Amino acid sequence: MQNKEIEIFYPTSVSAWREWLEQNCLSTQAVWLVYYSKSSGKPTISWSEAVDVALCFGWIDSKRVKIDSETSHQYFTKRKAKSTWSRVNKDKIEQLTAAGLMTHTGLKSVEIAKQNGSWTILDSIEALEIPEILELAFSQTNGSKQKFQALSKSKQKLMLYGLKAAKTIPTKEKRIGEILEALLN
Repeated sequence: MQNKEIEIFYPTSVSAWREWLEQNCLSTQAVWLVYYSKSSGKPTISWSEAVDVALCFGWIDSKRVKIDSETSHQYFTKRKAKSTWSRVNKDKIEQLTAAGLMTHTGLKSVEIAKQNGSWTILDSIEALEIPEILELAFSQTNGSKQKFQALSKSKQKLMLYGLKAAKTIPTKEKRIGEILEALLN
């Protein structure tokens, strides 16, 4: 893979970001999108607006980096075929589709995700469903389930995701050990 300079784009409006994606979504792999703070007085778009438009083209946001007190930029890329879909983004897709804003490319990324299972892989985590293997560990460790349920939903989801992402039994066992240790210490 070539190490190429990533373009930096300063959208002054939602339509400018959409136009950039219309022209570049198939030929470019990534872009740094620049946001200005409200106090800067410079025209900009919000993170939510940027994500909505990106989803229409099968793109997704990633890391955000603060440049200075008025400026930050966020990395946007084409969504990988096997990347997972959060409930928030699936809800956005539903709204964007109903509004007629989804492009062929964006709809294709959704269809691929539905076919390969990445569309639904986070559903059990979003629903805070505890897998059997973790239920068993909780049943063998007094107070652990209660402590788990007392955590914030975001912390529970983080732990469940780590367990779900484990591909081998030894890794799953290691993650369960880490969960129990975090709960009991």
